[in-house]
Amino acid sequence: MVFCSGYMSPEYASDGVYSVKSDVFSFGVLMLEIVSGKRNRGFNHPDHRFNLLGHAWTLHMEGRPLELIDASLGEAYNQSEVLRALNVGLLCVQCNPDDRPNMSSVVLMLGSEGALPQPKEPGFFTQRIMLEANSSLSRKAAFSGNECTITLIDGR
Repeated sequence: MVFCSGYMSPEYASDGVYSVKSDVFSFGVLMLEIVSGKRNRGFNHPDHRFNLLGHAWTLHMEGRPLELIDASLGEAYNQSEVLRALNVGLLCVQCNPDDRPNMSSVVLMLGSEGALPQPKEPGFFTQRIMLEANSSLSRKAAFSGNECTITLIDGR
């Protein structure tokens, strides 16, 4: 599986295939970021090296989804609405685009109180690979600290 940081869908990151379900993936990442108060890119947790999607999935599978909620909210939130948002967010970040809802379904799910489908494992549910201290790569800058990207379009 290819690792992607940010909001890019697995099918776009690995194969360059873009669809309306790619936007759904990005929306799901954004929902999980809003609820958690954390960014997917650069997410760190002391107990594991999962990204935010992996962390949300793990908490969901362990029956502890409320632990994902931003602590700065205190008790000032509607628990059922936040749990619904987490579930919908996980549905949006499914690995297979066919398993993701379309945006009109997302809007309906967020605005209703009916039962929701159970999500499957999200796309890019990965652990970050840490460089070995003695590797030659670890002595060099493996990643740029610049969060700016430039895309140049070139004809085939």
